[in-house]
Amino acid sequence: MYMNKVWRLAAPWMALLVGLWSSQADAGIFWIFDPKGVMADTNLKYMIIDVLVMGAIVGITALLVVWFMWRYHKGKNRGSYHPEWSHSNAIEVVVWGIPIVAVGFLAYFAVKGTFELNPYNPTVITKNMTPQSQRVDVDVIATDWQWLFVYPQYHMAVANELVLPVDTPAFFRLTSTSVTSGFFIPQLVGMIDVMPGMRTKNALYTTHVGEYQGICSDYAGAGTSWMTFKTKIVPQAEFTQWVQQVKASPKIMTEASFDRYAEPYINVHHRVAYFSQVPDGLFDHVMMEVMDGKTWPIPPMMTENMVAYMAKQSAEHRD
Repeated sequence: MYMNKVWRLAAPWMALLVGLWSSQADAGIFWIFDPKGVMADTNLKYMIIDVLVMGAIVGITALLVVWFMWRYHKGKNRGSYHPEWSHSNAIEVVVWGIPIVAVGFLAYFAVKGTFELNPYNPTVITKNMTPQSQRVDVDVIATDWQWLFVYPQYHMAVANELVLPVDTPAFFRLTSTSVTSGFFIPQLVGMIDVMPGMRTKNALYTTHVGEYQGICSDYAGAGTSWMTFKTKIVPQAEFTQWVQQVKASPKIMTEASFDRYAEPYINVHHRVAYFSQVPDGLFDHVMMEVMDGKTWPIPPMMTENMVAYMAKQSAEHRD
């Protein structure tokens, strides 16, 4: 009877969890549980291992506490009393052995996972690569509040859209013009900080064609909510066609025009811009300028009357 009552109380919550899990592919908050990239999949695997091990320890401990409370409840006379007892080898083995085994188990996977997911050299990707393997390099520059993806191999750039070929490793260099941002594509690759005047790295590999959401996972100011981008994983032939499409754009980006692009701007309509030409070394140029103290100040009106300023920017859209 008692168990039936517990089940009636727990059943609605279990149904809710099952429903949320089943809809994870369509619900943004569950992207992390629907990995499509090698990095994201490996990250989820290690997270599950950690949760299971720690959950088992906490769960067993909780059950033992409840059992001890029931068995040795004063006045119930369920347990025997041994006033001369002082030591038990079996208890010592349990209370010391289980933590040692758990820590050793977790330490093994922590070290293994650190190398596999190291953003500067993720062995889960690089272990199968050869010097002749194809790869795509992308320089990522975060501004207030847009993303610029520079493809140095093709001398071109795209704002607010990342397109990559399937079955091809992509390697990123990342920097920011202003505050620290978080580069995160939940279904493809874990989050990494993008810091002003510094360079971080990350990598991505997937065998799944599709469109995935990229976000700024750190709070980076007034326009953070609109600092998103689509990541499109396409077949190689389609990627080649897309490169030609970008190369045909009449827009180009120079170091001077980048200064205009980097001015604070909230891209409320999530517009994408193609730049058929960018100067070699733009990434390093921007990083060094920020290191030397260059800033792109935020207009006071942008934070004092954000709604009006966004309407103004929307009406006079710029790239």
